[in-house]
Amino acid sequence: MNNNELQNLIGSWFPNPEANKVVETVTETEEGAETKISEPVNPSLLDFTEEGSQFLNITVQPEQLHELMTQLRENSETNFDYLFCLSGVDWGKELGIVYHLESTNHRHSIVVKVNTADRENPTFDTVCNIWETAEFHEREVFDFFGVHFNNHPNLKYLFLTEDWIGYPLRKDYVDEVNMVIK
Repeated sequence: MNNNELQNLIGSWFPNPEANKVVETVTETEEGAETKISEPVNPSLLDFTEEGSQFLNITVQPEQLHELMTQLRENSETNFDYLFCLSGVDWGKELGIVYHLESTNHRHSIVVKVNTADRENPTFDTVCNIWETAEFHEREVFDFFGVHFNNHPNLKYLFLTEDWIGYPLRKDYVDEVNMVIK
C-alpha cells in the first residue's frame, strides 16, 4: 500500500463533520485589492504530510491518539505491528511525541505525531497496551520531558533519580551545576 492509499484509508476512520464546507480566505494584494481563495476543508480530522520523507506523517489530536493507534495496529489493511521508535520532542511552544510504526506483514511505515501546548502538565494516553515496547520508551520520555502517560502500568523514573529537578531534554531546562556551556 502506498502513502496515498494509506492516507485515504486512515483518513476515512476520522471523518471531519465540516468536510462538506468550503473555507474562503480573503487576502490583500500590494495594490490594496482583495482576493478570495476558496479551499475545501480537510475531509479528515487528521493532518497528513510527507515532509520530504519516505514516510507518511500523521498528526493527531491527543484525544484521538489511542483510538488511532489501536486502529493502526488491529486493522488488517494496515497491521502496524512494530513500534520501532517513540521519541519526546520539545518544539518550543509545544511538547509532543513522535511514533515510528511499521507493518512487518505489509512492509509499509508511517510516522504519527501528537502535540500539546500544556507544558505544565503534558499528558497523553499510553500505547504500551498496544505495543509492549512502548512501556520503556514512555518512561524515558517521562524522565527527560516530564510527559505523563494515562494508564501506564509503571510510570516512574528510568534514568534519573527520584530527587532530580526538571526535565533535561526540554529547551527551557537550566542546570548550572550539570550543564557544560562552551
